[in-house]
Amino acid sequence: MAAKWKVRAPRDAARLGGLPFAAAALTGTVALYIALVAFGNITDFGTNREFVRHVLAMDTTFRDDDLMWRAVTDRTLQDIAYLAIIVWETLAAVVLVAATVLWGRGLTSRGAGFRRARRLSTLGLVMVLLLFGAGFIAIGGEWFAMWQSQKWNGLQAAGRNFLLAGFVLVLIQLPSPQWHAPEG
Repeated sequence: MAAKWKVRAPRDAARLGGLPFAAAALTGTVALYIALVAFGNITDFGTNREFVRHVLAMDTTFRDDDLMWRAVTDRTLQDIAYLAIIVWETLAAVVLVAATVLWGRGLTSRGAGFRRARRLSTLGLVMVLLLFGAGFIAIGGEWFAMWQSQKWNGLQAAGRNFLLAGFVLVLIQLPSPQWHAPEG
């Protein structure tokens, strides 16, 4: 048994230091983060609901008449938007957790499943990019002028989340012969 370990150790150590391991670890990091965000929004519904309501109502912006026609002040519509965000976060978390499991399987079975892990990671990461890029930065930040608010401005946090997901997506898309191991 010890002789078998000695033969495999360098190959196993190299696999743990390789691109698939980094992809697995970082996909898992984003999965954990977005799962905690969704969990927080579900279990502490009111805190971020207020954030969404204020951003959509544009009640802490400069209140420029040329922009205020964009405001959504109906509470039902605001809550529907917030619920849609939570559902999207939850789905992204589920996809990324599944991708992380596939990465783990691929690492333990000498590369089987990396293609599926990459595809699922790509889907989940793009979902995160759409949420924070299109949702918070473009729609919230520009359309609803969130950048004008001193109190309800989530652009820095959205930018960090967008950057993290984008970095992991680029890493996963890097060419590598390790991605082409046979499927298990």
